[in-house]
Amino acid sequence: MPASAAERSSFHAGYAARDVAKLLDLSVAQIHAFVRGGCIAPRRGPRREYRFSFQDLVVLRTGKALMDRLPFRTVTRALRKLKLQLPRGRELAGVRITAEGDTIVVRDGSVAWNPESGQALLDLEVAELATEVAPLARKAAEAAREVEHELSAEDWFHLGCELEACDPGQARDAYRRVLELDPSHVDGRINLGRLLHEAGETEAAEAHYRMALESRPGDVTAAFNLGVALEDLSRFADAISAYERVIASDPSYADAHYNLAQLCERLGRSRAALRHWQIYRKLTVGE
Repeated sequence: MPASAAERSSFHAGYAARDVAKLLDLSVAQIHAFVRGGCIAPRRGPRREYRFSFQDLVVLRTGKALMDRLPFRTVTRALRKLKLQLPRGRELAGVRITAEGDTIVVRDGSVAWNPESGQALLDLEVAELATEVAPLARKAAEAAREVEHELSAEDWFHLGCELEACDPGQARDAYRRVLELDPSHVDGRINLGRLLHEAGETEAAEAHYRMALESRPGDVTAAFNLGVALEDLSRFADAISAYERVIASDPSYADAHYNLAQLCERLGRSRAALRHWQIYRKLTVGE
C-alpha cells in the first residue's frame, strides 16, 4: 500500500517523547505512565509514536513538580481535571500553576480555581516553560519550511498551535499558510484572528471572525471573539449583537453574559444589564 502524504513527510507537528523527557527531566516511562493515567492525550504520528503539544508539556511539568510530594494516584486524578480546564494557544502562557497542600491550584488572569473541586482559590504561572520550549518550537518551524511543499493545512495548523505561546509572529505565519491551502479552515481562521487582535490589528481580526462565522454560523468562539473586537473598535451595538449570537447558540456561555452586562450598563440599559448579571452569577457561583 503506498504511503500517505503524512507518512511521506519528514515533518510532524508536536514534540517527540525523547525531546519532552530531556526538556522536563522526566523518563520516557514516566511520560507514558501519565498518558496511561489519562492525564494527557497526545496525538499519534505516522508510526503511531506520541506527539506532545505545548498543553501536554504544561500538564507534565505540573505532574513532575508534584510527584515527590503527593501519591501518584492523587497527582493523576488532579491532572486529568487540570487537562480539561487549561486554556489553549497563546492564552496558556498567562497561566500559573502550583500546589497548596495536596491540591493543585490554577490561575488564569484574575480567575483561580482548584481543578479537583472547581472551587476558587488564590494565585499561580507557566510563562517560563514557553521560553524553555521556544527552541524546540522554532526548530519545528524551520523543519516545516524546509519541506513546506509536503505539508497539509492541518500540519500548518498544528504547528501554529505549538508556536502560539512562544512565537506568535511565526504562529500567525503558520495560520496564514493554513488558509492559503484551505480557506475554509475555520479553526485556523479563528486563531489567526485572535493573534491579529492581540497584535493590535483589530479590523483584520474582525474580518477573519466574520469569515469564520460565514463557514460555521454557530461557532461560539468566533462570535465571542468578534464581540470583543467590536468592543475594542467602540462599536458597542454591534458587539451586543455578537454576544447575543453567542448566547443564542450557547445560553450557558458565562463570559458572554458578563460582557453583555457590562455593555448594557455602559449604554444605560439597566434592566438588561441586571438580567445578564443574574445569569452570569448563577452560571459561575450557582446563586
